[in-house]
Parts: sequence; structure tokens; C-alpha cells
Amino acid sequence: MARTIVREPLPAQTLLDYFRFAASSGKAELLVSKIGGAWTPLSAAEFGERTQGLALGLALLGVDREDRVAILSENRPEWPMADFAALSLGALTVPIYTSYLAPQVEYILRDSLARVIFVSNAIELQKVVDVRDRCPELKHVILLDHVAWSGGKATPFETVVQKGLAALRVDPGAFEERASAVLPGDLATMIYTSGTTGEPKGAVLTHKNFVSNVAACSALFDVPDDTVALSFLPLSHVFERMVDYLFFSRAATITYAESIDKLSENFAEIRPHCFAAVPRVYEKMLTRVQVAVDKAPALRRAIFSWGVRTGARRLAILDAGKEPGVFLRLRYALADRLVFGKIKARLGGRFRFAISGGAPLSRDVAAFFLGAGVEVYEGYGLTETSPVLACNRPGEWRLGTVGRAIPGVTLRLAADGEVLAKGPNVMDGGYWRKSEETAKVFDDDGWFRTGDVGSFDAEGFLTITDRKKEILINAYGKNIAPAPIEAALKSVRYVSSAVLIGDRQKFLSALIVPNFEKLESWARASGVTYRDQSELVNDPKTLSLVRQAIDILNGDEPHERQIRAFRLLTDDFTIEGGELTPTMKIKRRVIAEKYRDVIEQMYRDAESAEGAPEAGPAGA
Repeated sequence: MARTIVREPLPAQTLLDYFRFAASSGKAELLVSKIGGAWTPLSAAEFGERTQGLALGLALLGVDREDRVAILSENRPEWPMADFAALSLGALTVPIYTSYLAPQVEYILRDSLARVIFVSNAIELQKVVDVRDRCPELKHVILLDHVAWSGGKATPFETVVQKGLAALRVDPGAFEERASAVLPGDLATMIYTSGTTGEPKGAVLTHKNFVSNVAACSALFDVPDDTVALSFLPLSHVFERMVDYLFFSRAATITYAESIDKLSENFAEIRPHCFAAVPRVYEKMLTRVQVAVDKAPALRRAIFSWGVRTGARRLAILDAGKEPGVFLRLRYALADRLVFGKIKARLGGRFRFAISGGAPLSRDVAAFFLGAGVEVYEGYGLTETSPVLACNRPGEWRLGTVGRAIPGVTLRLAADGEVLAKGPNVMDGGYWRKSEETAKVFDDDGWFRTGDVGSFDAEGFLTITDRKKEILINAYGKNIAPAPIEAALKSVRYVSSAVLIGDRQKFLSALIVPNFEKLESWARASGVTYRDQSELVNDPKTLSLVRQAIDILNGDEPHERQIRAFRLLTDDFTIEGGELTPTMKIKRRVIAEKYRDVIEQMYRDAESAEGAPEAGPAGA
């Protein structure tokens, strides 16, 4: 893959420089969202004016420096308007995922001492109404949509904007006077970690933290001002937040997706050049491609397989730092026309690149897309690092790694393999009101402890092997990293999700959610009859199918790394069910507790079989 020529990033001191640049760009379509069933653009001029009005409207409500302003909304133009408006006053924005339930919203509002909260609709408003009496610091609720019963419970967004615009007309310099007082070292946001291993903590980031990360990442990817980006990862996620700042720094057009469930339609309608997503999105995209191929005639399946093999061969040569020969280039051009072009068409036809972050991307998934010429670059970072620490990039990537450290960031390994980081993007503010927790994540020399275990190759490409806190320690004291084994399980065509079990146990087991679309197709072809999914996962032929796949994966693995028992579940792990964080990471503690009875029975059954491999459906 040829290196992209990258334009110089916008020089910036604070995040408000990105607002000024984008608002003055003159673009007729700076932000686009679907309103009333139609994609509706917001021009740069209107975005700039309304954000300034909103800022002064917040000031009239009493918002001042270092106040906390929460945002509980899906992605839409009002989100960055609220963000930049609060930042211009020297306040901190506190994003809250819309997937959170009322108790989680209450925790963040109470812990952050938020003074104002923006809510998008009736559902989010109800969450705040339910807990407001227990949030004494919360003075104002600002409602984006019209809700008939909101009278006395919230102030309309438009009311705040119009009052601010009136003040701006009286004093045209009022906004810039406040905004110009914001300095690079000022606090910008408080982002609560998703809490996979405990109570959420508010990571406090400064303007400098974000700006340094945007500048470093912007220098690696070409994002000209004619770029149309699709934004669907929640802006409450630090990854999407930084990426959006990058788009503002180039005055790119940002299109906010309707929902993740309508991505296929949105790709066709918007035809984006780029986007960012968590690995689960790419996994589902690949599954849809595979399902479509499985239903195709034999000839089309054969052509697809040939194309994938051709792409894999080309990718292996590129990954080794070499260039394909003439014959392979010709074969690949044909494969691109017959196979890969259709995949790119599903992304709208003018796709340039995508970024994967937030969790490890399966090597198989990455290899498929890169082999198809769909440039998906995996990166790595944390909320506390604003967020990117390392990233693959055009002309500089290695399959199976998260890339090299980005400019300005230094990475090294501790004695136990933990990745340590230093750089201007590492949080300056620590964890909000948690000094002991802050001290724990920095060593004596000021290196940030990421909590991730990794390794570097000879050229400095980083591979993340697991979360340090998620390492399983079996009954014999052996340390086992679950992520690689889970990734191998998910590579099985009939497996959708998998969670490894084995902490303080004599052997490993797994909870597996089948890919029911593929499993049901196999069942029909194999003469397996069933009335529902529960009956399907109970069928001996189904259990034998999964057992055989696991036996192949076990192969010559050391005894402690072999999966000796499993259970098939009918319900997938979800955010709503509490098993996943809003960024699609599994919550091992929640899953272990929710399925405690299933797990205990699984081990009893396996042990009663005198060590023979045991398998079965949940509840069997």
C-alpha cells in the first residue's frame, strides 16, 4: 500500500482553535444529520453562530470556569455545539452514554458534581428526572428535542441558544473574550472509564492532551477538506471524540449516522470516505459478507474463494515489506473487479480508510479487509491517553499489531510485560477526586501504566496480548491470557461470541454464543430438526460440531491452555444486559456472576466424567 501524502495539520493551542477553523471555513455542509426522514446539513456559518449563542446562553445560566456540563445524547450536531460552547467558557464536558440506565447516569452526575446536563429526547430526560432529586449540584437540564411533558423539568435547547444570540447581538465580542481566555493547560473534559474491572473513574483531560493527540494522528492520515466522514461510534467514547476533533481541524464534513443498526443504509446514502469503529462493527460487516456468499450459487462462491486467496497472497507479500510481482498484480486487479469491488460498493463506493480501536481487532478480520483492499488500520490507546498511543498507518503497518507509537509518544515494557507510556496526551488531571487511584497508574518515574500486556517486534510494532487485570490464574498458579484464545474461538465460523472461564479452576472452559445464522444454515443442510434456538444448542450433532472445532483449536497447545468444557448460550452478550461496556468490551465479572450456576454445573459435569472433555448447552 503506497504511502499517502499528508497535508500539514492545523496548528492549534486549544480545542477551540478547531471550532474557529471549522466555523470560518465557509462550508455549506459541515455537519449532516437525519432530521424528519431526510439528511439535513448544517453550514459552517450556522454552526459557528449557534454555538456562540449557546455558549453565552450557558453563561447566562451561570456556567463558569471548571464547572461540569454533562451531555447525554446520541451523535448529532448539538453534541459538538454543546461541547465547544462549554469549552469556550472554560467548563468541562462530561459525556454520558445513552446506553446507561438511570443509576449509572446518577452516579456520574453525583460524582462529577455536574451543574448542567444536555439530554436529547424523552428517554434520556426520564433518566435524569428519575434521579434529579439525588443530584443536588444539578441546576439545569437542557432538552434538545421537543417533549410534551417536559414543562418545568427541562429548558428547551433553542431557548438557551436564542437568549445567547440576543446577548451576542448586544456585545459581539462577548464570545471571543471568554474563549480567548482558555489556555492549553486548562481542563477540557471528564470522561468516565467504562468500568470493566471496577467502579468507573472520571479521567480528567486538558486541551493540551487532546490537541497533541489530534496533531499527531492528523499528521499520519490524509483528510482533505472534501472528506465526508461517517460518525457512529458514540461521541461519549474518547476515540470518536478525538477523531471528530481531527475532522473539525480539517473542516471535513461530519455525517452523524442514524443508528448502528442502519449502517448499511447510511453507507449507501452518505458514501463516506472514512470512519472509525470498534472491532465488533468490522466483525459484523465480515459476517454479512460471508452469509451472502454462503447463499450464492456455487460458481460465485468459487470466485469469491479465489479472490480471497489472491488478496491473502498479496497481503502476505506487502506485510513482509515487499512489492507483488506483475502476475500477482494482474490477478489482484481481476479479483478487485470481480470480488472486492462489491465489498467496497457496500461502503458507498468512495471509501478511503477506516480506523479500528477500543478493543483488539481479530487478525483474521483485519487480514480479510486489508486483503480486499479495504484499508482498516488498527490503533491502540486508552481514555487516559486522549486516546491514541500507537497506530498502524498508510505505508507503515504490520498485520496483527497495533502499529508503532505515534509522534510524541514513547512506549516501553515493564519487567512483567505491561505497556508503559509517556507523552503530552497522557492525562494531566488524573482521576477526578481519586488521588490514590491516580497514583497507582503512574510509576515512580512518571510512566503511565496502561494495564495491558504487550510485546514489540524488531521494528517497533506493538502487539497487545491481554489486559493485565484479566489474566486468568488457574488452580495450579499458571497465568493464562484469555484474549488470544477467545479470538481463536471467534474465528470459528459457527461462533459469534466467546468468553473464556478458568480463574482458580483446574482447566479452561468457555461460554459460547453461536452465530445462529450460520449454525441454522448448517442445521438445515445436515438434517438437524429443531423448534427453537434452545433446542438447536441442545442437539448432540450441534455439540459435536462445536466440540470438533474446539479440538482443532486445542491442537498441541499446553494442557493449561486447552478448552475442556463449554456451554452454548442462546442470548448474546449485550450492553443492555450489562455484559458489555458501551465500547463493546466484555465485563468478565458480570458474566461470571450472571452465569455462575451454568459455570458451576459445567465444571461439576466435566469432573464427574473423570476428566473427559465435557460440553453442553446452557441449562443442560
